[in-house]
Amino acid sequence: MKRFCVSMLLTAALLVPSVAAQEITVASAADLQFAFRDVAARFEKETGKHVKLIFGSSGNFFTQIQNGAPFDLFFSADIDYPKKLEAADLAEPGTLYPYATGKLVLWVRNESKLDLSRGLRVLLDPSVGKIAMANPEHAPYGRAAVAAMRHEGVYDKVSGKFVLGENISQTASFVVSGSADIGIVALSLALAPSIKEKGRYVEVPANEYPPIEQAAVILKTSGNKQTAQQFLAFVKSPAIAELLRQYGFAAGKIEP
Repeated sequence: MKRFCVSMLLTAALLVPSVAAQEITVASAADLQFAFRDVAARFEKETGKHVKLIFGSSGNFFTQIQNGAPFDLFFSADIDYPKKLEAADLAEPGTLYPYATGKLVLWVRNESKLDLSRGLRVLLDPSVGKIAMANPEHAPYGRAAVAAMRHEGVYDKVSGKFVLGENISQTASFVVSGSADIGIVALSLALAPSIKEKGRYVEVPANEYPPIEQAAVILKTSGNKQTAQQFLAFVKSPAIAELLRQYGFAAGKIEP
């Protein structure tokens, strides 16, 4: 019996590294919150390997990765962050992949009387007390929102009404909860199952803000590079490209 127990313990010990190698941790931009849960579920079903998703602002993730955060992959809402990691030799060479282009929308709750057909000019409506947007200091969607408002000439007139979210997901939650009257959020969140029935939206014309080019990269510190490569290849598949399109993303611009 004693010999059997020792054998079982040794077997279990040998399996631990194997199990660990089946899991990857993915730092994901907040606009992927709903789409990537679907992507990860499909990947896990197909491969039996686990994906741990952590959502947040791309700028904050960039800083964390510079400080040694133990992520395997980084899916950023701003292509510049992965490029900077690549230049700093913190990313696996040749793994940078522009996976999508994001879109901005104006979003209000169903009971709102605001006329969204006015576009960003609706922000000047006297009934608008609070406007939710992502913090432009570290959220790409926040910077895009600022650019769009400046393009329309409304930024200086409404800047005192901003409620800043740490990321675009928190920004949307401010409007859903009633903490803000209107939000400038990602189309991917407006189309999310748990949100789309609660409100309505209109797209902000793409020519009013710089393209929100989003990219992924495998990190040098990844301890599970094989699984990370497998997940990135999965994201590149036509089926996942179509899934991202259904969540409101345009195709990424492939680098020359």
